[in-house]
Amino acid sequence: MIVSCRVVIAVSGVAGPGGGSAAKPVGTVCLALAVGRDAPRLRTAHFEGGRAWIRRRAACAAMSDLLAALESR
Repeated sequence: MIVSCRVVIAVSGVAGPGGGSAAKPVGTVCLALAVGRDAPRLRTAHFEGGRAWIRRRAACAAMSDLLAALESR
């Protein structure tokens, strides 16, 4: 079976409360988005707050990136 995707979103990072370092402190989130055959969009963001808040902000950032990508097509 061949599976085809038109949109791919990836989110990874350090939501805390532990696991951070000087290079990648808690709140560091990497976002990637690919739509169709367009080049992937990559960015790193930093969010302040507790684990739940960082995870929520990361998910909202990913959806915002998707909306912007779709609007620009």
